Amino acid sequence: MTPDQIVEAMPNFLIAEKAGSTNAVIAFDLSGDGGGKWWVHIQDGKAESGKGEPGSPANLTLQADAGDWVKIMTGKLDGTAAFMQGKLKIKGDMGLAIKMQTLFRRPS
Repeated sequence: MTPDQIVEAMPNFLIAEKAGSTNAVIAFDLSGDGGGKWWVHIQDGKAESGKGEPGSPANLTLQADAGDWVKIMTGKLDGTAAFMQGKLKIKGDMGLAIKMQTLFRRPS
């Protein structure tokens, strides 16, 4: 899977019951092969996503190598371990970063 495919699919993988009243913009700033910028906006139990800069300021920005990020998002690399190893950098709402792991089902 590519970052484009994952971000495009994220709205379909949102678990509405877990999202509840979450209103947040999460930005992904990925480097290396296949890198770029993407975002997902969670609001009212729904999500929308896109490529480039988000339309409003991000509550959370995740920075990683595109390959590592794909592994994190598909469950092949633990997000907490990636953070501890310096493979994932978090700017903004750390609570939202932790919650994000439970907001989405994993793509297969």
